[in-house]
Amino acid sequence: MLMLQSAVLGIIQGLTEFLPISSSAHLIIIPWLFNWTDPVIDSLSFDVALHLGTLLAVIIFFWKDWVRIIGAWFRSIAERKIGDDQDRRLGWLLILSCIPGGLAGVLFEGKVTTSFHIFPIPQLSMILMAIVIVALGALLWIADARANRGRQLKQIGLKDSLIIGFAQALAIFPGVSRSGATITAGRALGLDRTSAARFSFLLSAPIIAGSGLKSLYEIVRSAQTGAISGPEFSIFPIGFVASAISGLLCIKFFMGFLQKHSLKGFSIYRFALAALVLVVALVRVA
Repeated sequence: MLMLQSAVLGIIQGLTEFLPISSSAHLIIIPWLFNWTDPVIDSLSFDVALHLGTLLAVIIFFWKDWVRIIGAWFRSIAERKIGDDQDRRLGWLLILSCIPGGLAGVLFEGKVTTSFHIFPIPQLSMILMAIVIVALGALLWIADARANRGRQLKQIGLKDSLIIGFAQALAIFPGVSRSGATITAGRALGLDRTSAARFSFLLSAPIIAGSGLKSLYEIVRSAQTGAISGPEFSIFPIGFVASAISGLLCIKFFMGFLQKHSLKGFSIYRFALAALVLVVALVRVA
């Protein structure tokens, strides 16, 4: 049963990390709905496995971009010049965009953990998360509908990257969605859908990597003290593989989807998900 649950959550992580529907919310909601109480699936090591899987997915899908951007970034340092090279600019803009999210993780991650990574999760916390899911769904709808310009990735500037970076910082709260917040910000800034998603996905890699390295350090410390159990390590590869495969397929689907469709359907999904959470939470309170 534990292996099945880990596979399901791995698939959900891969699908929801890159769609604007909040992976963190789904990883909380699914166990909450079905009363999966095993602490292993809510452990730090399993969470790291899921996120490293999606990190691998975004690296594989955009590997040509990463080779080009990283090479250009190092050349900009060696030559002390950015110039008109779009890849050099993009490399520095991605780093700049990561700063707000990194600071938010350091300052607020502990508070979020105490509210949502405990069992049983307080029903008030779930209700608040449902409200956030609705709010971001509405903002996504409005930003996508009103975006009347078709700016491309190469046209992103310093101000744009900072705004998108601060939007990503909001994803520390479950229900916001890292991709949802950054794509919404990108559309509000006039980026076309594909460019907004591309920048969002590229931006997710360093943030996920940074969070993963920090968590891996904590895992090593816990392993040295014997605080991590065997079952946690046994489901690590299951979650990793499941999230990597589903994440890779999701990115491929979403990038093609955005060329012909709006983001309205994802807003509607968020409204339905929030309604489900509210109904269940209110029933359980009663």
